[in-house]
Amino acid sequence: MNSLKRLITSLSLAMFLAVNLSGMAQANERGTESGDDVAIVFDLLVLRPVGLVATVGGLLVFVGSLPISIPTGSFKKSFIALVGRPASYTFWRTLGEEN
Repeated sequence: MNSLKRLITSLSLAMFLAVNLSGMAQANERGTESGDDVAIVFDLLVLRPVGLVATVGGLLVFVGSLPISIPTGSFKKSFIALVGRPASYTFWRTLGEEN
């Protein structure tokens, strides 16, 4: 009977610690979730280079579309769509920000 009581107490303590300590392990010193750090690293190593490629590609498409966009007066709109938005996403957005 004493060993059963000890087993139940040990299992209860283990479950209590597993449930309560996992929440503390997910926060860092600043009190933010650890996913924030992962988002920053992913943004820096993957999304920023993709944004740079999109900016350069958009610039090339924009230059190619100038003969059509200048006579129609839509070069400002096409510049914003093809170059401005990707450049803003790449260079002026905060690291780890979703938008």
